[in-house]
Amino acid sequence: MGEHQQTLEYLQYVNKIYERILNEVDIGLHAVDETGKTIIYNKKMAEIESMDIQDVLNKKLMDVFMFTEEQDSTLVQALQNGKEAVNVKQTYFNNKGKEITTVNHTFPIIENGSIQGAVEIAKDVTKLERLIKGNMKRNGNTRFTFDSIIGNSPAIYEVIENAKRATRTSSYVLIVGETGTGKELFAQSIHNGSSRSAAPFISQNCAALPDNLIESLLFGTKRGAFTGALDQPGLFEQAEGGTLLLDEINSLNPGLQAKLLRALQEKTIRRIGDTKDTPIDVRVIANMNEDPIDAIANNRMRKDLYYRLGVVTLFIPPLRERKEDILPLAQRFIEKYNVLFQMDVKGMNEEVLQSFLSYDWPGNVRELEHIIEAAMNIMMDEDMIMYAHLPFQYRNKSQFKENVSPASNVQSFINANANSPVDLKAQMDSFEKYYIEHVLKQHQYNISKTAKLLGLSRQSLQYRIKKLEIDVHHKFS
Repeated sequence: MGEHQQTLEYLQYVNKIYERILNEVDIGLHAVDETGKTIIYNKKMAEIESMDIQDVLNKKLMDVFMFTEEQDSTLVQALQNGKEAVNVKQTYFNNKGKEITTVNHTFPIIENGSIQGAVEIAKDVTKLERLIKGNMKRNGNTRFTFDSIIGNSPAIYEVIENAKRATRTSSYVLIVGETGTGKELFAQSIHNGSSRSAAPFISQNCAALPDNLIESLLFGTKRGAFTGALDQPGLFEQAEGGTLLLDEINSLNPGLQAKLLRALQEKTIRRIGDTKDTPIDVRVIANMNEDPIDAIANNRMRKDLYYRLGVVTLFIPPLRERKEDILPLAQRFIEKYNVLFQMDVKGMNEEVLQSFLSYDWPGNVRELEHIIEAAMNIMMDEDMIMYAHLPFQYRNKSQFKENVSPASNVQSFINANANSPVDLKAQMDSFEKYYIEHVLKQHQYNISKTAKLLGLSRQSLQYRIKKLEIDVHHKFS
Protein backbone atom coordinates (compact mmCIF):
# COMPACT_ATOMS: atom_id res chain seq x y z
CA MET A 1 0.00 0.00 0.00
CA GLY A 2 2.84 2.38 0.84
CA GLU A 3 4.59 1.68 -2.45
CA HIS A 4 1.35 2.24 -4.38
CA GLN A 5 0.83 5.55 -2.58
CA GLN A 6 4.35 6.66 -3.43
CA THR A 7 3.81 5.76 -7.09
CA LEU A 8 0.56 7.74 -7.13
CA GLU A 9 2.20 10.79 -5.54
CA TYR A 10 5.07 10.56 -8.00
CA LEU A 11 2.66 10.44 -10.95
CA GLN A 12 0.80 13.45 -9.57
CA TYR A 13 4.12 15.27 -9.21
CA VAL A 14 5.15 14.43 -12.79
CA ASN A 15 1.66 15.44 -14.03
CA LYS A 16 2.04 18.85 -12.38
CA ILE A 17 5.41 19.31 -14.09
CA TYR A 18 3.90 18.36 -17.44
CA GLU A 19 0.99 20.73 -16.84
CA ARG A 20 3.37 23.57 -15.89
CA ILE A 21 5.48 22.98 -19.01
CA LEU A 22 2.41 22.85 -21.27
CA ASN A 23 1.19 26.19 -19.93
CA GLU A 24 4.59 27.90 -20.08
CA VAL A 25 5.54 27.11 -23.69
CA ASP A 26 4.85 29.89 -26.19
CA ILE A 27 2.98 27.68 -28.68
CA GLY A 28 -0.58 26.49 -28.67
CA LEU A 29 -1.19 22.78 -27.90
CA HIS A 30 -4.50 21.03 -28.46
CA ALA A 31 -5.02 17.26 -28.29
CA VAL A 32 -8.17 15.22 -28.78
CA ASP A 33 -8.96 11.54 -28.19
CA GLU A 34 -10.33 9.12 -30.78
CA THR A 35 -13.87 10.53 -30.34
CA GLY A 36 -12.79 14.12 -30.98
CA LYS A 37 -13.05 15.14 -27.32
CA THR A 38 -10.39 17.58 -26.05
CA ILE A 39 -7.99 16.07 -23.52
CA ILE A 40 -5.16 18.63 -23.61
CA TYR A 41 -5.64 22.39 -24.12
CA ASN A 42 -2.88 24.67 -22.87
CA LYS A 43 -2.89 28.31 -21.76
CA LYS A 44 -1.29 29.63 -24.97
CA MET A 45 -3.92 27.90 -27.12
CA ALA A 46 -6.64 29.46 -24.97
CA GLU A 47 -5.05 32.89 -25.56
CA ILE A 48 -4.80 32.32 -29.32
CA GLU A 49 -8.43 31.28 -29.59
CA SER A 50 -9.75 33.76 -26.97
CA MET A 51 -11.34 30.90 -25.04
CA ASP A 52 -11.61 29.76 -21.43
CA ILE A 53 -9.85 26.42 -20.95
CA GLN A 54 -12.91 24.96 -19.20
CA ASP A 55 -15.08 25.79 -22.24
CA VAL A 56 -12.93 23.45 -24.36
CA LEU A 57 -11.59 20.66 -22.12
CA ASN A 58 -13.62 17.42 -22.19
CA LYS A 59 -15.88 18.78 -24.95
CA LYS A 60 -16.23 17.65 -28.56
CA LEU A 61 -14.20 19.84 -30.91
CA MET A 62 -17.06 20.43 -33.37
CA ASP A 63 -19.39 21.45 -30.53
CA VAL A 64 -17.11 24.36 -29.62
CA PHE A 65 -15.59 25.69 -32.87
CA MET A 66 -17.02 26.60 -36.26
CA PHE A 67 -14.99 25.98 -39.39
CA THR A 68 -15.43 27.36 -42.90
CA GLU A 69 -17.04 25.20 -45.55
CA GLU A 70 -13.84 25.30 -47.59
CA GLN A 71 -11.63 23.99 -44.80
CA ASP A 72 -12.40 21.33 -42.20
CA SER A 73 -10.62 21.16 -38.86
CA THR A 74 -7.03 19.91 -39.28
CA LEU A 75 -7.47 17.93 -36.04
CA VAL A 76 -10.57 16.20 -37.45
CA GLN A 77 -8.70 15.47 -40.68
CA ALA A 78 -5.85 13.89 -38.70
CA LEU A 79 -8.35 11.73 -36.79
CA GLN A 80 -10.20 10.64 -39.90
CA ASN A 81 -7.33 10.24 -42.37
CA GLY A 82 -4.36 9.57 -40.11
CA LYS A 83 -2.22 11.99 -42.12
CA GLU A 84 0.23 14.53 -40.77
CA ALA A 85 -0.15 18.16 -41.90
CA VAL A 86 2.76 20.60 -41.56
CA ASN A 87 2.49 24.42 -41.66
CA VAL A 88 -1.14 24.52 -42.76
CA LYS A 89 -2.90 27.88 -42.37
CA GLN A 90 -6.38 27.53 -40.92
CA THR A 91 -9.13 30.11 -40.36
CA TYR A 92 -12.09 29.33 -38.12
CA PHE A 93 -14.35 30.89 -35.46
CA ASN A 94 -14.51 30.41 -31.71
CA ASN A 95 -17.78 30.06 -29.76
CA LYS A 96 -18.13 33.85 -29.63
CA GLY A 97 -17.91 34.18 -33.41
CA LYS A 98 -14.41 35.68 -33.35
CA GLU A 99 -12.27 34.82 -36.39
CA ILE A 100 -9.04 32.96 -35.57
CA THR A 101 -6.16 32.30 -37.98
CA THR A 102 -3.36 29.87 -37.10
CA VAL A 103 -0.54 28.00 -38.79
CA ASN A 104 -0.68 24.40 -37.59
CA HIS A 105 1.40 21.25 -37.37
CA THR A 106 -1.12 18.46 -36.85
CA PHE A 107 -0.45 14.73 -36.50
CA PRO A 108 -2.37 11.62 -35.39
CA ILE A 109 -1.51 9.47 -32.36
CA ILE A 110 -1.34 5.89 -33.64
CA GLU A 111 -1.04 2.87 -31.32
CA ASN A 112 -1.04 -0.72 -32.59
CA GLY A 113 -2.13 0.43 -36.00
CA SER A 114 -5.21 2.33 -34.86
CA ILE A 115 -5.73 6.09 -34.42
CA GLN A 116 -6.06 6.90 -30.72
CA GLY A 117 -6.20 10.66 -31.03
CA ALA A 118 -4.57 13.72 -32.63
CA VAL A 119 -2.39 16.62 -31.57
CA GLU A 120 -2.19 20.14 -32.97
CA ILE A 121 0.69 22.58 -32.45
CA ALA A 122 -0.45 26.09 -33.44
CA LYS A 123 1.23 29.43 -34.10
CA ASP A 124 -0.94 32.51 -33.84
CA VAL A 125 -1.00 34.61 -37.04
CA THR A 126 -4.38 36.30 -36.42
CA LYS A 127 -2.87 39.77 -35.95
CA LEU A 128 -0.51 39.32 -38.89
CA GLU A 129 -3.40 38.19 -41.09
CA ARG A 130 -5.47 41.23 -40.11
CA LEU A 131 -2.50 43.50 -40.80
CA ILE A 132 -2.02 41.97 -44.26
CA LYS A 133 -5.72 42.28 -45.03
CA GLY A 134 -5.68 45.87 -43.78
CA ASN A 135 -2.71 46.69 -46.01
CA MET A 136 -4.38 45.02 -48.98
CA LYS A 137 -7.49 47.09 -48.34
CA ARG A 138 -5.51 50.30 -48.01
CA ASN A 139 -3.51 49.44 -51.09
CA GLY A 140 -6.71 48.94 -53.01
CA ASN A 141 -7.84 52.46 -52.09
CA THR A 142 -4.59 54.43 -52.15
CA ARG A 143 -2.12 52.52 -54.31
CA PHE A 144 -2.60 53.55 -57.92
CA THR A 145 -1.36 52.45 -61.32
CA PHE A 146 -1.71 54.11 -64.71
CA ASP A 147 -4.92 52.12 -65.21
CA SER A 148 -6.40 54.18 -62.37
CA ILE A 149 -6.04 57.44 -64.31
CA ILE A 150 -9.31 58.27 -66.05
CA GLY A 151 -9.35 60.36 -69.21
CA ASN A 152 -8.90 60.19 -72.96
CA SER A 153 -8.26 63.86 -73.65
CA PRO A 154 -5.07 64.76 -75.54
CA ALA A 155 -3.96 66.86 -72.55
CA ILE A 156 -4.01 63.98 -70.05
CA TYR A 157 -2.90 61.36 -72.59
CA GLU A 158 0.37 63.21 -73.24
CA VAL A 159 1.15 63.44 -69.51
CA ILE A 160 0.39 59.73 -68.99
CA GLU A 161 2.72 58.76 -71.84
CA ASN A 162 5.55 60.92 -70.46
CA ALA A 163 5.00 59.50 -66.97
CA LYS A 164 5.15 55.93 -68.30
CA ARG A 165 8.51 56.69 -69.90
CA ALA A 166 9.75 57.87 -66.51
CA THR A 167 9.20 54.38 -65.06
CA ARG A 168 12.18 53.05 -67.02
CA THR A 169 14.76 55.03 -65.03
CA SER A 170 15.40 56.18 -61.46
CA SER A 171 15.71 59.87 -62.34
CA TYR A 172 14.08 62.38 -60.02
CA VAL A 173 10.63 63.61 -61.04
CA LEU A 174 8.88 66.93 -60.41
CA ILE A 175 5.10 66.91 -60.76
CA VAL A 176 3.41 70.29 -61.10
CA GLY A 177 -0.32 70.76 -60.89
CA GLU A 178 -3.09 72.60 -59.13
CA THR A 179 -4.66 71.19 -55.97
CA GLY A 180 -6.90 68.25 -56.76
CA THR A 181 -5.48 67.35 -60.18
CA GLY A 182 -4.14 63.97 -59.04
CA LYS A 183 -0.42 64.55 -58.54
CA GLU A 184 0.00 61.75 -56.00
CA LEU A 185 -1.91 59.40 -58.30
CA PHE A 186 0.77 59.97 -60.95
CA ALA A 187 3.57 59.59 -58.38
CA GLN A 188 2.23 56.24 -57.18
CA SER A 189 1.67 55.09 -60.77
CA ILE A 190 5.31 55.85 -61.63
CA HIS A 191 6.50 53.94 -58.56
CA ASN A 192 4.25 50.93 -59.23
CA GLY A 193 5.29 50.82 -62.88
CA SER A 194 9.00 50.89 -62.08
CA SER A 195 11.50 48.26 -60.95
CA ARG A 196 11.10 49.69 -57.43
CA SER A 197 7.46 48.64 -57.14
CA ALA A 198 8.18 45.92 -54.55
CA ALA A 199 10.10 48.39 -52.34
CA PRO A 200 8.57 51.05 -50.02
CA PHE A 201 6.58 54.02 -51.29
CA ILE A 202 6.54 56.74 -48.63
CA SER A 203 4.70 60.04 -48.95
CA GLN A 204 5.25 63.16 -46.83
CA ASN A 205 3.57 66.56 -47.08
CA CYS A 206 6.31 69.11 -46.44
CA ALA A 207 3.79 71.79 -45.39
CA ALA A 208 2.14 69.60 -42.74
CA LEU A 209 4.82 70.02 -40.03
CA PRO A 210 7.15 72.77 -38.78
CA ASP A 211 10.66 72.91 -40.27
CA ASN A 212 12.48 71.36 -37.28
CA LEU A 213 10.16 68.35 -37.26
CA ILE A 214 10.31 67.93 -41.03
CA GLU A 215 14.12 67.91 -40.91
CA SER A 216 14.30 65.17 -38.26
CA LEU A 217 11.50 63.27 -40.03
CA LEU A 218 13.32 63.31 -43.37
CA PHE A 219 16.89 62.71 -42.23
CA GLY A 220 16.50 60.96 -38.87
CA THR A 221 18.15 61.65 -35.53
CA LYS A 222 21.15 60.48 -33.52
CA ARG A 223 20.75 59.69 -29.82
CA GLY A 224 21.69 62.73 -27.75
CA ALA A 225 21.43 65.24 -30.62
CA PHE A 226 18.90 67.13 -28.49
CA THR A 227 16.88 66.44 -25.36
CA GLY A 228 14.92 63.24 -25.85
CA ALA A 229 16.52 62.43 -29.21
CA LEU A 230 16.85 58.73 -30.03
CA ASP A 231 18.52 56.77 -32.81
CA GLN A 232 15.72 57.14 -35.31
CA PRO A 233 15.88 56.53 -39.08
CA GLY A 234 14.35 59.21 -41.28
CA LEU A 235 12.06 58.79 -44.26
CA PHE A 236 15.01 58.55 -46.65
CA GLU A 237 16.33 55.50 -44.81
CA GLN A 238 12.84 54.01 -44.47
CA ALA A 239 12.29 54.37 -48.23
CA GLU A 240 15.58 52.62 -49.06
CA GLY A 241 15.36 50.95 -52.46
CA GLY A 242 11.97 52.54 -53.11
CA THR A 243 10.37 55.93 -53.71
CA LEU A 244 9.97 58.98 -51.47
CA LEU A 245 7.24 61.43 -52.46
CA LEU A 246 7.72 64.96 -51.11
CA ASP A 247 4.49 66.91 -51.47
CA GLU A 248 4.47 70.72 -51.56
CA ILE A 249 8.25 70.80 -51.85
CA ASN A 250 8.16 74.60 -52.28
CA SER A 251 6.99 74.99 -48.67
CA LEU A 252 10.42 73.94 -47.31
CA ASN A 253 12.60 76.79 -46.08
CA PRO A 254 15.74 77.61 -48.11
CA GLY A 255 18.06 75.96 -45.56
CA LEU A 256 16.19 72.67 -45.72
CA GLN A 257 16.04 72.90 -49.52
CA ALA A 258 19.84 73.22 -49.54
CA LYS A 259 20.22 70.15 -47.30
CA LEU A 260 17.79 68.24 -49.52
CA LEU A 261 19.74 69.28 -52.62
CA ARG A 262 22.96 67.93 -51.09
CA ALA A 263 21.26 64.61 -50.29
CA LEU A 264 20.02 64.33 -53.87
CA GLN A 265 23.41 65.18 -55.38
CA GLU A 266 25.56 63.05 -53.08
CA LYS A 267 23.00 60.26 -52.59
CA THR A 268 23.82 60.30 -48.89
CA ILE A 269 22.07 61.66 -45.80
CA ARG A 270 23.31 62.60 -42.37
CA ARG A 271 21.10 62.19 -39.33
CA ILE A 272 20.70 65.20 -37.05
CA GLY A 273 23.51 65.05 -34.49
CA ASP A 274 25.51 62.43 -36.40
CA THR A 275 29.01 62.85 -37.80
CA LYS A 276 28.90 60.27 -40.58
CA ASP A 277 26.99 60.05 -43.83
CA THR A 278 24.71 57.15 -44.77
CA PRO A 279 24.43 56.17 -48.44
CA ILE A 280 20.87 55.98 -49.78
CA ASP A 281 19.22 54.47 -52.84
CA VAL A 282 15.92 56.33 -53.05
CA ARG A 283 14.03 57.78 -55.98
CA VAL A 284 12.57 61.16 -55.05
CA ILE A 285 9.37 62.43 -56.63
CA ALA A 286 8.39 65.97 -55.67
CA ASN A 287 5.00 67.69 -56.04
CA MET A 288 4.12 71.36 -56.09
CA ASN A 289 0.90 73.23 -56.77
CA GLU A 290 2.33 76.39 -58.31
CA ASP A 291 4.34 77.25 -61.39
CA PRO A 292 8.05 76.60 -60.64
CA ILE A 293 8.99 79.84 -62.42
CA ASP A 294 6.75 81.79 -60.04
CA ALA A 295 8.09 79.85 -57.03
CA ILE A 296 11.68 80.66 -57.99
CA ALA A 297 10.85 84.32 -58.71
CA ASN A 298 9.22 84.66 -55.28
CA ASN A 299 12.07 82.86 -53.45
CA ARG A 300 9.90 79.89 -52.51
CA MET A 301 12.13 77.46 -54.37
CA ARG A 302 15.85 77.34 -54.99
CA LYS A 303 16.73 77.38 -58.67
CA ASP A 304 19.42 74.71 -58.25
CA LEU A 305 16.94 72.40 -56.45
CA TYR A 306 14.47 72.89 -59.28
CA TYR A 307 17.08 71.90 -61.86
CA ARG A 308 18.04 68.83 -59.82
CA LEU A 309 14.47 67.68 -59.19
CA GLY A 310 13.10 68.62 -62.60
CA VAL A 311 15.08 66.03 -64.58
CA VAL A 312 11.62 64.80 -65.54
CA THR A 313 8.90 67.44 -65.14
CA LEU A 314 5.23 66.60 -65.55
CA PHE A 315 2.58 69.33 -65.76
CA ILE A 316 -0.82 67.88 -64.81
CA PRO A 317 -3.55 69.79 -66.66
CA PRO A 318 -6.41 71.20 -64.56
CA LEU A 319 -9.87 69.77 -65.17
CA ARG A 320 -11.05 72.93 -66.95
CA GLU A 321 -8.49 72.18 -69.68
CA ARG A 322 -9.75 68.65 -70.27
CA LYS A 323 -13.50 68.90 -69.92
CA GLU A 324 -14.05 65.95 -72.24
CA ASP A 325 -12.85 63.80 -69.30
CA ILE A 326 -15.59 65.05 -66.95
CA LEU A 327 -18.18 62.47 -68.01
CA PRO A 328 -15.97 59.35 -67.62
CA LEU A 329 -14.59 60.71 -64.33
CA ALA A 330 -18.08 61.37 -62.97
CA GLN A 331 -19.19 57.89 -64.03
CA ARG A 332 -16.22 56.31 -62.23
CA PHE A 333 -17.06 58.21 -59.04
CA ILE A 334 -20.72 57.16 -59.31
CA GLU A 335 -19.60 53.52 -59.56
CA LYS A 336 -17.30 53.98 -56.55
CA TYR A 337 -20.01 55.41 -54.30
CA ASN A 338 -22.60 52.92 -55.56
CA VAL A 339 -20.42 50.25 -53.94
CA LEU A 340 -19.73 52.24 -50.76
CA PHE A 341 -23.32 53.39 -50.27
CA GLN A 342 -24.98 50.23 -51.66
CA MET A 343 -26.88 52.27 -54.24
CA ASP A 344 -27.69 51.75 -57.92
CA VAL A 345 -27.30 55.19 -59.49
CA LYS A 346 -27.06 54.93 -63.27
CA GLY A 347 -25.66 58.37 -64.09
CA MET A 348 -26.63 62.05 -64.25
CA ASN A 349 -29.16 63.90 -66.36
CA GLU A 350 -28.36 66.33 -69.17
CA GLU A 351 -28.85 69.41 -66.98
CA VAL A 352 -26.17 68.21 -64.53
CA LEU A 353 -23.77 67.33 -67.34
CA GLN A 354 -24.19 70.74 -69.00
CA SER A 355 -23.60 72.51 -65.67
CA PHE A 356 -20.45 70.42 -65.16
CA LEU A 357 -19.19 71.33 -68.63
CA SER A 358 -19.77 75.05 -68.06
CA TYR A 359 -18.08 75.12 -64.63
CA ASP A 360 -14.40 76.08 -64.16
CA TRP A 361 -13.59 73.46 -61.46
CA PRO A 362 -11.18 75.38 -59.20
CA GLY A 363 -10.86 72.23 -57.05
CA ASN A 364 -10.31 70.03 -60.11
CA VAL A 365 -10.93 66.26 -60.04
CA ARG A 366 -11.09 66.18 -56.24
CA GLU A 367 -13.90 68.74 -56.29
CA LEU A 368 -15.80 66.70 -58.89
CA GLU A 369 -15.57 63.61 -56.69
CA HIS A 370 -16.76 65.50 -53.62
CA ILE A 371 -19.76 66.89 -55.52
CA ILE A 372 -20.74 63.40 -56.75
CA GLU A 373 -20.38 62.03 -53.21
CA ALA A 374 -22.45 64.89 -51.75
CA ALA A 375 -25.20 64.43 -54.36
CA MET A 376 -25.46 60.69 -53.74
CA ASN A 377 -25.69 61.30 -49.98
CA ILE A 378 -29.03 63.08 -50.36
CA MET A 379 -30.53 60.85 -53.06
CA MET A 380 -33.29 58.44 -52.08
CA ASP A 381 -34.72 56.04 -54.65
CA GLU A 382 -33.71 58.03 -57.73
CA ASP A 383 -31.34 56.37 -60.19
CA MET A 384 -30.15 59.60 -61.88
CA ILE A 385 -28.37 62.57 -60.32
CA MET A 386 -30.50 65.69 -60.86
CA TYR A 387 -29.42 69.31 -60.62
CA ALA A 388 -31.37 69.64 -57.34
CA HIS A 389 -29.21 66.88 -55.82
CA LEU A 390 -26.03 68.90 -56.28
CA PRO A 391 -24.74 70.66 -53.14
CA PHE A 392 -25.96 74.23 -52.61
CA GLN A 393 -22.47 75.73 -52.56
CA TYR A 394 -21.82 74.30 -56.05
CA ARG A 395 -25.15 75.49 -57.45
CA ASN A 396 -24.54 78.92 -55.95
CA LYS A 397 -21.12 79.17 -57.66
CA SER A 398 -22.09 77.54 -60.94
CA GLN A 399 -25.35 79.13 -62.11
CA PHE A 400 -24.62 77.87 -65.65
CA LYS A 401 -22.07 80.63 -66.28
CA GLU A 402 -21.58 81.66 -69.84
CA ASN A 403 -18.24 81.15 -71.56
CA VAL A 404 -15.80 83.86 -70.45
CA SER A 405 -14.81 84.68 -74.02
CA PRO A 406 -16.34 88.00 -75.13
CA ALA A 407 -19.34 87.41 -77.37
CA SER A 408 -18.18 90.05 -79.81
CA ASN A 409 -14.91 88.18 -80.42
CA VAL A 410 -16.77 84.90 -80.97
CA GLN A 411 -19.21 86.51 -83.38
CA SER A 412 -16.50 88.31 -85.30
CA PHE A 413 -14.61 85.04 -85.67
CA ILE A 414 -17.72 83.27 -86.96
CA ASN A 415 -18.40 86.07 -89.42
CA ALA A 416 -14.83 85.97 -90.67
CA ASN A 417 -14.98 82.23 -91.30
CA ALA A 418 -18.58 81.89 -92.50
CA ASN A 419 -17.57 81.16 -96.08
CA SER A 420 -15.06 78.41 -95.24
CA PRO A 421 -16.79 75.81 -93.05
CA VAL A 422 -14.57 73.02 -91.70
CA ASP A 423 -14.98 70.19 -89.18
CA LEU A 424 -15.59 71.10 -85.53
CA LYS A 425 -12.12 70.21 -84.19
CA ALA A 426 -10.38 72.31 -86.85
CA GLN A 427 -12.80 75.16 -86.15
CA MET A 428 -12.12 74.93 -82.42
CA ASP A 429 -8.35 74.91 -82.95
CA SER A 430 -8.67 77.88 -85.24
CA PHE A 431 -10.70 79.86 -82.73
CA GLU A 432 -8.35 78.90 -79.88
CA LYS A 433 -5.43 80.27 -81.89
CA TYR A 434 -7.39 83.39 -82.76
CA TYR A 435 -8.39 84.11 -79.18
CA ILE A 436 -4.94 83.44 -77.66
CA GLU A 437 -3.36 85.77 -80.22
CA HIS A 438 -5.98 88.39 -79.35
CA VAL A 439 -5.29 88.25 -75.57
CA LEU A 440 -1.50 88.10 -76.09
CA LYS A 441 -1.64 91.25 -78.17
CA GLN A 442 -3.80 93.01 -75.55
CA HIS A 443 -1.12 92.30 -72.94
CA GLN A 444 1.96 93.10 -75.03
CA TYR A 445 2.79 89.36 -75.30
CA ASN A 446 3.37 89.02 -71.54
CA ILE A 447 3.09 85.26 -70.99
CA SER A 448 2.36 85.40 -67.25
CA LYS A 449 -0.42 88.00 -67.54
CA THR A 450 -1.98 86.27 -70.54
CA ALA A 451 -1.89 82.86 -68.85
CA LYS A 452 -3.52 84.28 -65.71
CA LEU A 453 -6.33 85.92 -67.68
CA LEU A 454 -6.97 82.72 -69.66
CA GLY A 455 -6.91 80.58 -66.52
CA LEU A 456 -3.88 78.59 -67.71
CA SER A 457 -0.44 77.88 -66.30
CA ARG A 458 2.56 79.40 -68.07
CA GLN A 459 3.60 75.96 -69.30
CA SER A 460 0.13 75.17 -70.62
CA LEU A 461 -0.02 78.47 -72.50
CA GLN A 462 3.47 77.98 -73.95
CA TYR A 463 2.45 74.47 -75.04
CA ARG A 464 -0.56 75.90 -76.90
CA ILE A 465 1.52 78.64 -78.50
CA LYS A 466 3.91 76.01 -79.86
CA LYS A 467 1.15 73.59 -80.87
CA LEU A 468 -0.93 76.24 -82.66
CA GLU A 469 2.18 77.85 -84.21
CA ILE A 470 1.37 81.29 -82.85
CA ASP A 471 3.89 83.95 -83.82
CA VAL A 472 4.81 85.91 -80.69
CA HIS A 473 7.60 87.89 -82.40
CA HIS A 474 10.11 86.64 -79.80
CA LYS A 475 8.39 88.75 -77.15
CA PHE A 476 8.20 86.11 -74.40
CA SER A 477 8.29 87.68 -70.97
